[in-house]
Amino acid sequence: MDGIRHRNLSLNGINVHVAESGPADGPVVLFVHGFPELWYCWRHQMAAVVSHGYRAVAPDLRGIGDTDAPADPGSYTVFHIVGDLVALIDAVAPGQKVFVVAHDWGASMAWYLCLFRPDKVKALVNMSVPFSPRNPNRKPLSSLKAYLGDDYYICRFQEPGVIEAEFAELDTERIMKKFLAYHTPAPLYMPKGKLFGHWPDTPIALPPWLLEVDLQYYTDKFKKTGFTGGLNYYRNIDRNWELTAPWQGDQVKVPVKFIVGDQDLTYNTGNARDYISKGGFKRDVPFLQEVVVMPGVGHFLQEERAAEISCHIVEFIRKF
Repeated sequence: MDGIRHRNLSLNGINVHVAESGPADGPVVLFVHGFPELWYCWRHQMAAVVSHGYRAVAPDLRGIGDTDAPADPGSYTVFHIVGDLVALIDAVAPGQKVFVVAHDWGASMAWYLCLFRPDKVKALVNMSVPFSPRNPNRKPLSSLKAYLGDDYYICRFQEPGVIEAEFAELDTERIMKKFLAYHTPAPLYMPKGKLFGHWPDTPIALPPWLLEVDLQYYTDKFKKTGFTGGLNYYRNIDRNWELTAPWQGDQVKVPVKFIVGDQDLTYNTGNARDYISKGGFKRDVPFLQEVVVMPGVGHFLQEERAAEISCHIVEFIRKF
């Protein structure tokens, strides 16, 4: 893409692929993607912040895209991922704070980055996944299974190799198309032999905001790497719960803007709506300045409503 520079940095024991754009001396905006995404999902927002004089930095996260993928699932804990982000911040903006913009798993890791190292973050724009206060009495997977059952996608992702074997029987392009085109507030279930429902026989239309060239970029990368790296994030949910016990009850104390689509499954699962709107979110994130709920918008909002999301980001970070 025009104006995008690519390089690999040796950080935290792995080689991290980083896409960058904008002036070398511009304030850094760090973009953190989710699953199944890549740095590429921020292409529109990178251009937008660069046009306002910022320096955009977007890595492929550990295990994904052109970044190294350690074989051990235990190498994908919150400490590993946040450690990668801290090392990247130190490399691109030594001694400085950066703006962080994140989505999905990137949003989860951004919450922890701000919880562990608020000294590294000037302000945060987080999308889709609200902060999740730690329940000291129950591991998260137990809660998910009790509430949503064993076929819920996060539960199905747990056993190494199992979902990969099912994905391997399917075409990578169709998997990516089905993920990216998912636009329903209902929970995502993946019963064995019926991933995404009876979808092998169902035509999948690309949403208007996703071009064939975009789908091909994602497909080529995931065809090369497989999905294991991203799936390993899910496999550390309970381990992350154990590791974060020392931060039980702590607040996220950086300025935050949160954006979610009202058709996003994350917004419609559990008590997310009430938590966001009835005071819980503000209690745990006291410097939460704004919550934007976008009508009719699904999970991949930074692509679905690229221009609007870009405006939201620029509007917020220009305050600092």
